[in-house]
Amino acid sequence: MTNLRTLSNQALLSILLGSNVAGEYSSQSLSDIFGLCSSGRAAVCESEAAYVAQPIFGAAKELLIRALNEQMRSQDSMSSPEAVRNYLRLTIGGLGYEVFTVLFLDAQNRLIEACELFRGTLTQTSVYPREVVKMALQCNSAAVILAHNHPSGLTEPSRADESLTQALKQALALVDVKVLDHFIVSGTANPMSFAERGLL
Repeated sequence: MTNLRTLSNQALLSILLGSNVAGEYSSQSLSDIFGLCSSGRAAVCESEAAYVAQPIFGAAKELLIRALNEQMRSQDSMSSPEAVRNYLRLTIGGLGYEVFTVLFLDAQNRLIEACELFRGTLTQTSVYPREVVKMALQCNSAAVILAHNHPSGLTEPSRADESLTQALKQALALVDVKVLDHFIVSGTANPMSFAERGLL
């Protein structure tokens, strides 16, 4: 059996699409093809054959998101931080506007629900702690992982990001829900972790 990791991007695209259609994408990056960069866009080719490929890319991305969701539901999210990072990168990393997402976890840190709670503009979004607390109680959550994206491409936290994290931590502590981490996600960059930076 072929070791897929040894194959080139073009060879892997040929397996998915056939060599004729795969050739249409030879000059494009995978992050553009799968719409992972907010500064870029999902690949668009003019030929009819390439037009047929677009749902295949969408389906491949959606299957990967679902696989990561299953993984987080079946095991401690803190024991598989890469699954969390990859899930966030795929779901919110390539958006051209800011969103605030919360992963609601059970007492074993397994995913109960991932919810996009707030949506904003290119540079900001309004987050209401009351709504986060309300949803945490509704999900019967014991812990949460917070996340938002920066369409600018930078993952450095602002003072407002730090203040919001502390406000949410204090509000959720009143109902005995722990904030395990807050990630800032941007395109294909590695999501920045508040916990790893000592900002929690």
